[in-house]
Amino acid sequence: MTSGYDWETGRGLLRIDDPAEVDAAFERGAGHLGTAVIGLAFNCPLEEASPRIVRAMRLPDLDQRAFACTAAGTAARVNGRLTPELYAALSAEGPRSIAEYAVKDTLTFVPFRRLPPRFKWWKVVSGVRNKLEGWWLRSGETIEDAWSTLRRRG
Repeated sequence: MTSGYDWETGRGLLRIDDPAEVDAAFERGAGHLGTAVIGLAFNCPLEEASPRIVRAMRLPDLDQRAFACTAAGTAARVNGRLTPELYAALSAEGPRSIAEYAVKDTLTFVPFRRLPPRFKWWKVVSGVRNKLEGWWLRSGETIEDAWSTLRRRG
């Protein structure tokens, strides 16, 4: 193991910074590809990491796909933007899927003006939903407080 990466255990793959090595791992069917693309998201330019993240999001292994979605969210956090291919891959998964947290990271860390229309819509919907849930919870507390006051007086 001259490269310092252990593809059998995944050890060291979060430090990977060589897209060619990840491509070779894809070709030989190595494990821990999801972990490797998280490393690329941290250590490579977005344009180099993006095609590998998208490819890992299509892996048959659900756990590796989940790690690839994490890589997409990491890319949004690190870069404050995503590539059109990553937006398309996350959009195909949807906000209520294995990519839920990656979509939330994207909506949080990418400025609204840079989001594609579908993501802008998701941001608006999630904001309205959060506001309504907050009102609902506060109204429940208000009703509970009023009921407690009435019981103490009665």
